[in-house]
This record gives sequence, structure tokens and C-alpha cells, in this order.
Amino acid sequence: MSTENSDRGKEEIVSTAADLGTNVNVTISIGDIRVQFNGSADSVITSVISFLTKQIPTLELANRISLNYTITELIQSYSDIIKITPEGPIIIPVLDGTELKKLSDKQIVALQLVASRIAKGLGKTEDDRIRMSDLQSATGLKSKSISSRLSELVKVGYVQKDVMRNGGEIPAYRITTAGISWLNSILAKRKKIQVLE
Repeated sequence: MSTENSDRGKEEIVSTAADLGTNVNVTISIGDIRVQFNGSADSVITSVISFLTKQIPTLELANRISLNYTITELIQSYSDIIKITPEGPIIIPVLDGTELKKLSDKQIVALQLVASRIAKGLGKTEDDRIRMSDLQSATGLKSKSISSRLSELVKVGYVQKDVMRNGGEIPAYRITTAGISWLNSILAKRKKIQVLE
């Protein structure tokens, strides 16, 4: 790492790869400190994260309490149970050998809402909200059960109720970050129980 003084303050140039012919360059300015990272994508991202956690200790603390799911994380977590088809997002009947019949209606509704969020994130649908009639078609559950489960999920903050305006006001639902966290913990427990059996 080299340090240069300029009229902007102290500047550090960090080369992180032996091959300086790579095209990845990242420059970070914090106050009067300017740092530039050069090298392969992997080495630069590692260096940037290391630098930021040293320079901004609260960033690491903030990451510890931050909860957000990227589409990539959702796909990695749910790719064995959720599939995006030409007809739309669906839940397949088996998760690591656990039949879907063993999941509650509430969990199936939440899974379908996650499937819709993934489909939107992949650009397969324009909206991650689902109408109750679409939930019924996708899951095969009875409308009364779906309505009751949605009310429960909305009440605890796992699902958000919105209104779609398609010539009228139709209720539509989307999964919240808290809902994904809840569903992750439920499915993790199921996998753990299955491993013990």
C-alpha cells in the first residue's frame, strides 16, 4: 500500500493482486482519506470490506443487526422448494424429502408469497403482491383457510396487506422481511428434525 499526500488530504493506493492488468478499481473516500483498491474482483472486495470494517467499526455492528434478504439469498435458501415456471411461481411438493403435506397452511401461504417475491426479483412478474384468488389457484388451499392464515400473518407482521387498483380496489399481499425470517426458522427446524430421524 502506498500513501500519497495531495491537496485533498492523505491518499492510499492499495494493489491487491499480482496481476495489475485486471480492470477492477475501487476508490473510497472517508473524510480526508481517499483509498483506491486495484486487483481481481475477489481480492478487491475482500480488501474493501476489511478497510471499511477497520475505518467504520459501526458498519460491522450495523451488519450484525441488519436483516435484509437479497434475491440471491432467497434463491439459495428456497431453490429446492420454489420453482419459477412459465405459468408463474410455484411450490414443489417436497423439501429435502419432507412432504409439503406436513407443512401448515400458514407456511404454504408464506412460501407462495416468497415465491412471488423471487419471481419479481428475477423480472418474471411485475409485482410481488398476490391476490387471494391467485394464492388459492397456486396453492390449492381453500379460500377460507387462506383468508384466515393471511389475517394471522398480517397481524404478526409477517405479511403486508396492500390494495391493487385494477379498475377497483382488490386486496393483495406480500411477504415482509420478518415473514421471511420466520419462515427460514420454521424450515430450518424441519430440516433439523428430519436429520435426527
